[in-house]
Amino acid sequence: MSDPKIDLLRHLVATIVFRGNVAIRDSDDSFANFKLSDDVRTPVEILAHIGDLLEGSRLLLKGEMRMLNSQPFPWNDEISRFLNAARELDSFLASESKFEIPIEKLVQGPIADALTHVGQLVILRRAAGDPITSEPYFQADIVAGRF
Repeated sequence: MSDPKIDLLRHLVATIVFRGNVAIRDSDDSFANFKLSDDVRTPVEILAHIGDLLEGSRLLLKGEMRMLNSQPFPWNDEISRFLNAARELDSFLASESKFEIPIEKLVQGPIADALTHVGQLVILRRAAGDPITSEPYFQADIVAGRF
């Protein structure tokens, strides 16, 4: 029998992946290293942080509190790391493992933060002169575990 909270959390992770993929689709190293200003992270730094948030979420569920601050990989490698972190988190959520923290804490912390940072990537695409195309998010076929 499935748990509605876990099902919703898995859907949120899939939504982060879907929206993240929209934000970075057809982008390249010039976007990855786009610098809006000295005090704003580059897209590759933001994507690395999102990967840390997803990896950190899995660790939190296992009872491990670690602050991750990974140095970004090259753009395509960072995209792979982002997707892999999402897959590993989803796989853990789908397992029979016991969670060491309440799901609500994960949502209000790193999951909400990851969604916020995906939005930053979308804004940076526009600022870099390469805005994303319109996407029908409500109608999108987003499925937990399918990235």
